Amino acid sequence: MAKVEHDLTELQWDALVATWAGCAYCGATDRALQKDCMLPISRGGRYTVTNVVPACGSCNASKCNTEVTTWLRRKKLDEGRFLLRQAEILGLVLR
Repeated sequence: MAKVEHDLTELQWDALVATWAGCAYCGATDRALQKDCMLPISRGGRYTVTNVVPACGSCNASKCNTEVTTWLRRKKLDEGRFLLRQAEILGLVLR
C-alpha cells in the first residue's frame, strides 16, 4: 500500500460523509462510517475522492475486496441507483 498514491484529503472525506448522509450502500445513519474503496486497493484502487464512499462496518465487511458493482449485484441492490447517486455526489464534492 505504501507504493500506491492516495490523495483523499480529510476535507474531501468530510464532504463525502456529509453529502452521502449515511452509508452509501444501505443508508444506515446510526453507526460509524468507514472509508470503502469501490475498487479495492487489492485490485488496483486507491484512496481518492472518486473511489471512496462512506460505508457502515457491516457493508464494508460484506463487500470485502469485491469490486462495487459485482457486490451490489450479488446483494441484489440497485446498482444503477447507486452509480447515479455516486456521480451526483461527486459533482457536488468536486465543485
